[in-house]
Amino acid sequence: MISLYNLQQIDSQIDKIKIIRGELPLEVEDLEDEIEGLVTRISNLQEEKSRFEHFIVEKESAVKESKSLIKKYEEQQMNVRNNREYDSLSKEVEFQNLEIQLAEKKTKEAKQQIENLITEIEDTQEKMSYRQQDLEDKRAELSGIVSETEKEEKELIRLSKENEHFIEDRLLSAYKRIRKNFRNGLAVVKIERDACGGCFNKIPAQHQMDIKLHKKIIVCEYCGRILVDEEIVNHTKVE
Repeated sequence: MISLYNLQQIDSQIDKIKIIRGELPLEVEDLEDEIEGLVTRISNLQEEKSRFEHFIVEKESAVKESKSLIKKYEEQQMNVRNNREYDSLSKEVEFQNLEIQLAEKKTKEAKQQIENLITEIEDTQEKMSYRQQDLEDKRAELSGIVSETEKEEKELIRLSKENEHFIEDRLLSAYKRIRKNFRNGLAVVKIERDACGGCFNKIPAQHQMDIKLHKKIIVCEYCGRILVDEEIVNHTKVE
């Protein structure tokens, strides 16, 4: 039990270091994910812009071809032998003019889409620039905190692993499972004023007597934390 309580004290100190860092690691991770998403978005927008530019080139080429055909048909009209041939060529000219109108309309729409995409790309790039600056600031802040606490944390982690060797596997697994159940990471708590040091519910007198005997593991019937008495606490010291 002494080893278990000692392990809890060490792990609690590691938890305090992580609290000092606060939400910075998560904020850095979120910013990295957001920037990655913005990079992907810019790439997709640029690809879409390229598709519209290619579409415009195709339509401009189609307009040139239609104009060439119109010129050809108009020249042929000068040498027709009857009205039927003339009317047939006139319809071809009319059709090509409609094709030109449609192509020019589509080109105009595509150019407007390109303008919209350029605006969206610029806005996204600006947003990404702000996010990158935020990321640099957060990374610098986190790096400063880590450098201040890294040596202490490594030593505490070493002590934690060392203490785990003195605890049987079944009990160690239970300890780690209980720690995950609580935000403050307290799996082993002492009795304070006849109450659980974790949830502060009253501990029955019989349970308190069993805890003092140190013959078996007693858990709080309300929160499930492992309970220890003052004697264990007094024998525990984090080196």
